[in-house]
Amino acid sequence: MSSVVSSFKFFWEVFVTLLVITDPPGIVPVFLGMTKGRPARERNRLAGQAAFVAFGVIVAFALFGRSILAYLGVELPSLQAAGGLLLLLVALELLTGKAADPVELEQNQANVAFVPLGTPLLAGPGAIVATMLFVQRASSIGDKAAFAAAIVAVAAALWLAMRFSGAILRVLRYSGVELLTRIAGLLLSAIAVQLIVDAVRVLVNQG
Repeated sequence: MSSVVSSFKFFWEVFVTLLVITDPPGIVPVFLGMTKGRPARERNRLAGQAAFVAFGVIVAFALFGRSILAYLGVELPSLQAAGGLLLLLVALELLTGKAADPVELEQNQANVAFVPLGTPLLAGPGAIVATMLFVQRASSIGDKAAFAAAIVAVAAALWLAMRFSGAILRVLRYSGVELLTRIAGLLLSAIAVQLIVDAVRVLVNQG
């Protein structure tokens, strides 16, 4: 019984942590801004693709993250700094309104779902690092099952947030989406800078 309770607590810890990091409500204005002008059916397809990509990236790093970084000779702070730089580029596009044109997105849908939506916006350095740390703590079969269930639940939450972003669009209209996009860009830029600062601080302390 104690092992079941422990696994249940571990599930909630993983779920809440990853949910806060991936921030499904926060991705809505970004998703709307990057898919502005697209039909609802295409937005829904991109939402599913982005959620699936995020899920795949998190699972891949959960299984092989340590081995990949060790093979490449890359430390976790370096990965975090690189993700912060990528997020900063995306944030600047949202702030300046220079996100990809809908015509270009139509010709290159996979890139929209994979980058920047799937990664680094959803499965970013924070989610990857947290996932790799949780993997180290999952020792029992119950913990591993709870960990897997938490990842699936987070991916579902991300998909739902983007899938029903159309309802938000109908309420806010494009002018409201434009405002939220600028705010999201500002917040993303702050998060990106903080990721870089934290990574540099860790690297300096290690040195």
